[in-house]
Amino acid sequence: MITENINPNEQSSQSQTKRILKHMLDGGRITSMSALEGVGSFRLSARIYDIKSLGYDVQDEWITLPNGKRVKQYFIEVVE
Repeated sequence: MITENINPNEQSSQSQTKRILKHMLDGGRITSMSALEGVGSFRLSARIYDIKSLGYDVQDEWITLPNGKRVKQYFIEVVE
């Protein structure tokens, strides 16, 4: 019987997904850079996929940073 975690990143991925989801449910928006800085996620698109798989309606839009670079920003419309 195997008792160890076969994928050592699974726990980290789940934790990152939960933190990103909470941030967006609290009205926050997230980019790949803010995900890296905030939760240590190098793969925001994978975490967004996980969140969408849970049934959340994650929206996205392209934004332009002060340096002129365009990045995708993700969010969940929170209806109060």
